Amino acid sequence: MSVPDRGGVRDRLEVPALGYGAANVGNLFRPLSDDEAWAVLDAAWESGIRFYDTAPHYGLGLSERRLGAFLQTKPRDQYVLSTKAGRLLRPNPDHSGGLDTANDFHVPDDLQRVWDFSEAGIRASVDESRERLGIERIDLLYLHDPERHDLDLALAEALPAMEQLRADGEVTAIGIGSMVSDALAAAVRAADLDLIMVAGRYTLLEQPAAVDVLPACRETATGIVAASVFNSGLLASSEPRRDGRYEYGQLPDELWDRLVRIAAVCADHGVPLPAAAIQFPLQSDVVRSVVVGGSRPAQLQQNAEYAALEIPAGLWENLAAEGLIPAA
Repeated sequence: MSVPDRGGVRDRLEVPALGYGAANVGNLFRPLSDDEAWAVLDAAWESGIRFYDTAPHYGLGLSERRLGAFLQTKPRDQYVLSTKAGRLLRPNPDHSGGLDTANDFHVPDDLQRVWDFSEAGIRASVDESRERLGIERIDLLYLHDPERHDLDLALAEALPAMEQLRADGEVTAIGIGSMVSDALAAAVRAADLDLIMVAGRYTLLEQPAAVDVLPACRETATGIVAASVFNSGLLASSEPRRDGRYEYGQLPDELWDRLVRIAAVCADHGVPLPAAAIQFPLQSDVVRSVVVGGSRPAQLQQNAEYAALEIPAGLWENLAAEGLIPAA
């Protein structure tokens, strides 16, 4: 895939253009056995993916444990690892044999997530992630969904604590991960961040982050890692389905019409819609990487092929001319 010139900006951390988001190996939406999870991670590695993202939130630590066990079999200098802070995992006093399905993870709910944006809480989160991963060096640390707890507290306490962790050499790079554009833009302008994870807000289907987040990143030389680029699966097939879900609800008519038009332009150019979805964010000068998920080995292999597909410039030009993506 082609990546635009970055204008000479030097990053503290270079990230590969394609990454794997390991929520699925934390049993997101459906349970995976240890062997099945390993096969997914092995498929990602064999497909050339060298950037792996996880979080304590994913499966109440299961994603970190499984990903860490896998990556311990690989040379440490051959991959980039990111995880997240802000939620500590603590014993759940109300556990009675149930599952964490309220959060879409098929794991026992013997632990609970406890928000903690204090300096001590952020440091504890990093130490506990290291222990679950079995890996000492965390390359990139995000503050996870700060707006869901207290954005003002995040800006005042958590992000300065993360800046200090970076200064102390505990992590290489820092940022936040969110699906709320206001929170992303505020964090970029308030702290010295390296990379932010923009979830579902800069995709082929819709680009609300283009209004405020991308300009803030340009002003501050902050890079973007784009996640949830398939818009809840709407862009995961070349033939869109009208009954597709949109952010846990029904797909609005106007977005359906837009999706059909985008798919038609892709078809005219002979480009699979999912390939365009993966590569679209990387057309921006501030996007460094796209992170995709997957719970089956074939999905990882296919996504890597889509990422490597040569896409004609005419596709982006036609989409822009139709008003379906921002003009270059």
